[in-house]
Amino acid sequence: MNLGLPVPFPRRGVPARGGAARGGAARAGALALALALALGGVVVTLGGGGAASASSSHGSLTLYSGQHVQTTQALVNGFEKETGISVSIRSDDEDVLADQIETEGSRSPADVFFAENSPPLQVLASKGLLSTVGASTLARSPSRFNSPQGKWVGVTARVSVLVYNTSLVKKSQLPTSAMQLAKPKWKGKLAVAGGETDFQPIVTSIARAHGQAAALKWLEAYKANAGGHSYPNNETLVDQVNRGQAAIGIINEYYWYRERGLVGASNMHSALAYFAPHDVGYVIDVSGAGILKSSTHQAQAQKFLAYLTSVAGQEIINHGQSWEYPIASGVKRTGETPFGQLQPNSISVAQLGTGALAIKLLQEAQLL
Repeated sequence: MNLGLPVPFPRRGVPARGGAARGGAARAGALALALALALGGVVVTLGGGGAASASSSHGSLTLYSGQHVQTTQALVNGFEKETGISVSIRSDDEDVLADQIETEGSRSPADVFFAENSPPLQVLASKGLLSTVGASTLARSPSRFNSPQGKWVGVTARVSVLVYNTSLVKKSQLPTSAMQLAKPKWKGKLAVAGGETDFQPIVTSIARAHGQAAALKWLEAYKANAGGHSYPNNETLVDQVNRGQAAIGIINEYYWYRERGLVGASNMHSALAYFAPHDVGYVIDVSGAGILKSSTHQAQAQKFLAYLTSVAGQEIINHGQSWEYPIASGVKRTGETPFGQLQPNSISVAQLGTGALAIKLLQEAQLL
């Protein structure tokens, strides 16, 4: 069970996200929630940092955020400055927060939930816990990156890629499909972060394409090939591949760019590679936000989602150090492969669903 405690990794400028996944009995149970709340400080709570945060004349919001802390804080700062609405941030693993919202029910203090991946949002939407997002806000993001029912809006996107150590693996040796990573040639060379929610969409993609039995077999072979190179999160995985402790792994592309920003280009001994176009491992992950139906600050919450998808909010993402793709208001990411040139698997956010299937398979493979 993950109680939101950061994984010890002092180099990180971005607090590591938790490794446990949705659906675990211990996490979902009321006892786990009670323990988490009783410990105090387990959930990181941050006050808004904008100039207007001291003023309550324009209202206030409570944001539950599973997004990276710096990304969230920069967006909140901009929103507070523009609107005068103060925002209190509670940051933790997105699945911990989604479970907490479910447990709190109508008594939840949360007004907005900002998730790093679509499945936790889909879970809350399926349980009737989210309000409908304003039509003008939904229109700012491509419809394929929004809730099919209009219950949350897409804000950023990332793409799954291979990261490999350039001294240990030649580019010509790289697999063109995620399925090839199950082959014996990668035994002892592969790195895995099975507890990462970013890994779940790949598992879902494989299961939808090849069936659950094949997906489980792939996971078991993947785990065997990784051996002792199992890491709590993608930050650690990228670092270890860059150091040569492992040769290759699957991540979302922005973790590599963050690593480069931390250690400098001259200290990068790794590179990124894309799978073949439309491969099952080539998946777009969407980060989105929704409004809690129980919120008593619906108007302010709608303004916050409108800001996240506005040109101003998307430019904060574009020029920040998150290295995620802005996907709303026509803003385009600079400094990496253009979003429009990506050729991912066509799996939709609706097909990715709640992540329950991926979690089931990951548990059966003992990667959770």
